[in-house]
Amino acid sequence: MDSHYFGYNVTGPTFSSIPTRLFKSLKFDSRNSPNPSFSTPYNTEIESQIQQTMADNLSESTPSSNYNGNLHQSRPSIFSRQNSLSVCSNDPFLQNVNSNQNIRQALLNLESVLMDPDDDRLESTSVDFVLKTTPPHSLKHLLIACARALSENKLVEFDKLVEQARASVSITGEPIQRLGAYMVEGLIARKEFSGTNIYHTLKCNMPPGKELLSYMHILYEICPYLKFGYMAANGAIAEACKNEDYIHIVDFQIAQGTQWATLLQALASRPSGAPRVRITGIDDPVSKYAREENIFAVGKRLAEISKTFNISVEFHAVPVFALDITREMLDIRPGEALAVNFALQLHHTPDESVDVSNPRDGLLRMVKSLSPKVVTLVEQESNTNTAPFVQRFVESLDFYSAMFESIDATMPRDRKERINVEQHCLARDIVNIIACEGKERVERHELFGKWRLRFIMAGFRQFPLSTYVNSVIRGLLRCYSEHYTLLEKDGGMLLGWKDRNLISASAWH
Repeated sequence: MDSHYFGYNVTGPTFSSIPTRLFKSLKFDSRNSPNPSFSTPYNTEIESQIQQTMADNLSESTPSSNYNGNLHQSRPSIFSRQNSLSVCSNDPFLQNVNSNQNIRQALLNLESVLMDPDDDRLESTSVDFVLKTTPPHSLKHLLIACARALSENKLVEFDKLVEQARASVSITGEPIQRLGAYMVEGLIARKEFSGTNIYHTLKCNMPPGKELLSYMHILYEICPYLKFGYMAANGAIAEACKNEDYIHIVDFQIAQGTQWATLLQALASRPSGAPRVRITGIDDPVSKYAREENIFAVGKRLAEISKTFNISVEFHAVPVFALDITREMLDIRPGEALAVNFALQLHHTPDESVDVSNPRDGLLRMVKSLSPKVVTLVEQESNTNTAPFVQRFVESLDFYSAMFESIDATMPRDRKERINVEQHCLARDIVNIIACEGKERVERHELFGKWRLRFIMAGFRQFPLSTYVNSVIRGLLRCYSEHYTLLEKDGGMLLGWKDRNLISASAWH
């Protein structure tokens, strides 16, 4: 572990080689990309709006705004939209929770929901639904038949079916053909018990850091998923900390650290003056492949942000697995407003279905004990944690079909860059979900309904997401495609493609 302090007029190292595109508008610099003809001229304007709205929000002294009453709900929620354990009198779980006895019973009911992989209210995609809504001789039907044969150990039948599927897939074909190519490999790896080896091989054989970084930026630009998550999380942090002079951000997956550029710029422009900011960056100690160097390279980027925006930034690197984090590693200091960020990370921490000690809920309880001002959660909206294999396969097929379709709408099928984006940014996760089990299956996504239950169980209440930022996100989506959807539900936001929710964002305290 190491820490670095960066402040305007404070002597520190200079890093002239750091690309400024990571700190200003975050606009993809096509000159350094394998995709030179690609550009999205609206990004600078949209992200300027998000910086301005966060800055405006920071200058206000009024309490946080709640959502207006016009919320879209596809079916009744498990809980009413409230910021405490007190809910509607007709709620089946938490009636009259003011009494200790009823609170205890309510928590037991919550636990039973968490352990139930087949709760219909959590809106997982069913096998029958997919089969009924797709043509009988489609590739989807064939892939599901492969999964069923493998699940029932009908290996001769599986071999015949998977050869048919192999003849129908292509990484340059239609979205379902491209996705099918990776799902077929996952099925074969599962049959041969080689899923873990393939997963680690894909992880170790990643392209060089700069090349992978460019693929990740292409994905960042052509689809709004990461932008949506970062904007929602940053907006919640800006709102929660708008009157704070000392802010400590604990990021449980720091990656390249690019999420924090717009937030730090907004904080730097506060009329009352810029706060002092500490960022503790946690990341998988073996994830060097995802950066040009390692986690300490993030400090270089934050140094540039510090100088560019005239804001004091201190960075503390913690290259430790999330489930091994302790309070002592985080250097919690009195007088600082603490913000904790879980961006597409918490699903990697195993839960009670993998480890009886339940590290996932244990981590949430540890974070709650730190008394954070706000905790932000961004996750894939998919049920691949405890679902049985065939159900998990169908859920992944539905989820990634929508994601591949959204990529297809933006980038031509024959573009090498698109193939690389799908191969290096998505295929590894698909293989892990299909081929691995137990502790080796690290891609364990849950639907927002279950995340909500976990946070309530850990003692959190929901923090309203910024209505200002929500409106900017809606504007951002219009710049991409009319097929993107934004749903406000149960205190969270869900970004989707057509009729499939893909990413959820929420905030807690």
